[in-house]
Amino acid sequence: MTVIRLLPPELINQIAAGEVIERPSSVVKELVENSLDAGASRIEVDIEAGGARLIRVRDDGGGIHVDELPLAVASHATSKIGSFDDLEHVASMGFRGEALASVSSVSRFALTSRARDQDAAFRIEVDGGKLQAARPAQHPQGTSVEVRDLFYNVPARRKFMRAERTEFAHIDDLLKSLALARGAVEFRLSHNGKPVRILKAARDEQAALQRVAEVLGEEFPAQSLRVDHAMAGLHLSGWVGLPTASRAQADSQYFYVNGRLVRDRIVAHAVRQAYADVLFHGRHAAFVLYLELDPAGVDVNVHPAKQEVRFREQRLVHDFLYRTLHEALAQTRAGLNTLPATEPMAIAEGSHAASSAATAWPGQFSQNRLNLGVRDAPLASYAALLGEASSTSVAYTPMPAAEEGETPPLGFAIAQLKSIFVLAENAHGLVLVDMHAAHERITYEKLKNGRGTSNLRSQMLLVPLSIAVSAKEAAAAEEHAEALTEWGLELSRSGPAQIVVRRIPALLEGADVGQLSRDVLSELAQHGSSRRLQELENELLSTMACHGSVRAGRRLGLPEMNALLREMEATERSGQCNHGRPTWVQLSLAELDKLFMRGR
Repeated sequence: MTVIRLLPPELINQIAAGEVIERPSSVVKELVENSLDAGASRIEVDIEAGGARLIRVRDDGGGIHVDELPLAVASHATSKIGSFDDLEHVASMGFRGEALASVSSVSRFALTSRARDQDAAFRIEVDGGKLQAARPAQHPQGTSVEVRDLFYNVPARRKFMRAERTEFAHIDDLLKSLALARGAVEFRLSHNGKPVRILKAARDEQAALQRVAEVLGEEFPAQSLRVDHAMAGLHLSGWVGLPTASRAQADSQYFYVNGRLVRDRIVAHAVRQAYADVLFHGRHAAFVLYLELDPAGVDVNVHPAKQEVRFREQRLVHDFLYRTLHEALAQTRAGLNTLPATEPMAIAEGSHAASSAATAWPGQFSQNRLNLGVRDAPLASYAALLGEASSTSVAYTPMPAAEEGETPPLGFAIAQLKSIFVLAENAHGLVLVDMHAAHERITYEKLKNGRGTSNLRSQMLLVPLSIAVSAKEAAAAEEHAEALTEWGLELSRSGPAQIVVRRIPALLEGADVGQLSRDVLSELAQHGSSRRLQELENELLSTMACHGSVRAGRRLGLPEMNALLREMEATERSGQCNHGRPTWVQLSLAELDKLFMRGR
């Protein structure tokens, strides 16, 4: 065995570089975050050969004093923290003091800076970890960092770099994500001497939304909901995409914690649950969300590249995110997302998305409810399990009267196409409604609203079922026993890794009790909460709603079609059916004119 010895500083920095410098975009991230911490209002990023030949980041921040330039490239030297208490309340983007030392150890590195109180700028150079003395240079207030020939002295790492176009695409994506976090900062990006992206500073909300549109696409503002809600020391703001504007990949999801872009399983789980009832299978939501909380409530020092965080109150954060987004998505009623592209739908702080549909338009059309031919027999039997007298006891909110001459959001029915689609005319043009999908959502929401935990019946198992689980899951069963009982699931711990199931919800009779219990306990152990029982019940209610809704091929009269439109306007999430498919489509007069080349 060899003797124990200290590693040379150059090797230490190269090992650290292996943790934080994965590719050229990693270098850009570290340098731009330093510029943001320096208070820059303008950041320019120049790239050559995808970052392999040159990465230059120039800012107009506070600069670095000449006496501190050597320390700037030293390991674990930083101006951002000075004590353990500072580490507990990190508010800056960087704080480890490893970035410049790591970058300079695997490149030909130069740093030029002029501090606010200096008359001249100074420059230092580092070649493969060897620092040269500072010398005078020409530079305005701020800092420029040049990184040339990245990984030139680590050939194995350089071989793992991708094609120039791929590496630059990563840099572009990174800069867009940083630009979304700091709207007041102007960003400029060029590649091989050609300007690629210019993001002007956003001074108000409209300009901020325009920056979001530049990153996520011009159509995003018109297909998003504005979120702004605060509770229990947490503040969530930003934009969430409508379910109908979902994407095949999760490439338009930006979540920031105190201005830091993060990937977190708690956040991902909460967002996925919020969209569970409205998103088509295999699709992914688009969103830009900002969570603000006390820095002491989040640990950002859990990942070398600062890509992950750990919340001290994970369950509180999870439930806050889920409820806020769930409430926001409840506002996606048919007829609400026909606003101009510059005016995304908004949820104001403290509002409730389940408020009357009168918030969507000045008045509403008064019309009596008509029987749409729902088959009552199967629904009545399930309603009895929920403690309801019959399916007709499900609550219905009468529509308030509207002033004469006003047009409701979905307009008035004019015809039925192939006994499948309802055609209606509204203020914007033509509305097409899939009548089965729309009525399926209406029936589903009524069944859910008619269900309450106070009315939920449970059923005793004839023979209690013993199940082997992990010790962590058994502890979760013991800790959350009371909450589970409220949902009709009675579990008791019978050993270190054993539970006994005695009751299950009557609505889930016939379900795989063992798998159900394991799924619930797994979520409780991992997230501190579980919606598996509710999800299973919702799946059953969704099936009931599908079978109990008006079918394609049935002829409806105009009064019945208008009744369907009015109920859509009053029903939460009526923009999508239970499976996430759209229930209606708006064709504006401009789109119709374009189809027939009118005005050309």
